[in-house]
Amino acid sequence: MSTAEKSTGGKSTAGRSTQTPPPLPRSALDALRASDRAHHIHPYTDHVELHTAGTHLITEADGCWLVDGEGRRLLDGLAGLWCVNVGYGSKKIADAVDAQIRRLPFYPSFFNSSNEPAIRLAERLAEIAPPGIDHALFSGSGSEANETALKIVRSLQRLRGQAQRTKILTREFSYHGVTLATTSMTGLPACRDPFDLPLPGFVHAPAPHPYAAHSELDAASYGNWCIDETRRLIEAEGPETIAAMFVEPVQGAGGVIVPPDGYLRALRQLAREFGMLFVADEVITGFGRLGSWFASGLWSLDPDLITVAKGLTSGYLPMGATLLSGALSDELIHGGYFAHGHTYSGHPTCAAAALANLEEIEQRRLIARVADDVGPYFVEGLRRFARHPAVGEVRATGLIGAVELLDDGSTPSVGLRAAAIAREHGVVVRGLKTAIAMSPPLIISRDELDTLFEAVGRTLDQL
Repeated sequence: MSTAEKSTGGKSTAGRSTQTPPPLPRSALDALRASDRAHHIHPYTDHVELHTAGTHLITEADGCWLVDGEGRRLLDGLAGLWCVNVGYGSKKIADAVDAQIRRLPFYPSFFNSSNEPAIRLAERLAEIAPPGIDHALFSGSGSEANETALKIVRSLQRLRGQAQRTKILTREFSYHGVTLATTSMTGLPACRDPFDLPLPGFVHAPAPHPYAAHSELDAASYGNWCIDETRRLIEAEGPETIAAMFVEPVQGAGGVIVPPDGYLRALRQLAREFGMLFVADEVITGFGRLGSWFASGLWSLDPDLITVAKGLTSGYLPMGATLLSGALSDELIHGGYFAHGHTYSGHPTCAAAALANLEEIEQRRLIARVADDVGPYFVEGLRRFARHPAVGEVRATGLIGAVELLDDGSTPSVGLRAAAIAREHGVVVRGLKTAIAMSPPLIISRDELDTLFEAVGRTLDQL
């Protein structure tokens, strides 16, 4: 295998052009920006700021690289939005989608019907999921997967004669989606406050984030304090009223909060002790991001349910899934008519994309690559920034990390400012309130990681 193939997980870059394509003609770019301003509402966006600067148009992508409307090549340090695990330009996924869309583009899973790709995907997920997780209910996104899990949890508690168990326990700095219920589960006030959320019945425990709490405790001690506080919160709410605990193994949008050793297992034990179901939200951490198919398996969490999306198809088509244990599935299946589902649940073309994506992850041995090669290299490279005078803390594991920035109060969001500067230096990272987050494609090479580190270093120097 050539050096080029080793650096990209077994896929040769021979023949791939590294020349920057010509930019869009200025008139075409201006017209697109004007149309965007006139008709398009963007998610999670300050539209006044967006249209003052002009929409950043992405026109092409290949491997770990994007091309924008100005003709600039940008290294995608975020894998789209934590999701393009196999990188851009997968012929395997494109061919699978093309073949399926010609054969059977769509048919619902309602009316006692199904399709081969959905069946094969449910079977494949049962094979790679942690022991005991062997059923899947498909949806269109991570938000829908969590909403589905929430409804399943309430249904199961009702079937068990525990209808008073309606509350849901999550954590501060958590992110679980954008529906009314999943936003209520989310522990970020900036996501909830504009919509007068959370709804009643959603409870948030402290997260193991001592830096944000200005705590002098080390990570392990603060994690223990969080467990104690979570226990007190459960007892105050009444454990007999709480249906389930939803937990991101690594809290992504809340700042890439990496749990201290033993903390997640202690949370799992609390759920068992108080009769709550335990849901692992692996929308970000699933499918190789941490060097394992699932964080639940990596950290022996033994969840009752797992929610996934993003890396399920590497973002090539929208799809989510709620995975259940066989025991819970049996309760649900024998509980009567199941009145939940989406038009696109088990969408055959999306399922075909997911199957091809999982095959590519496996054939290119991307999970082992993250665990043994680029993951440790990424973590080591990010940690070097901890000594930078603009940095307060670095958090990283696998191929996900964040650099916490010292904030002098001169800008509403130092993280967004830093992300904008990083883009000027040729890389895309995510700007959070006081941090920049990174989760590059699993195919990224060490040389490309060095490019990412160089741009981040120049960004920090400029800050």
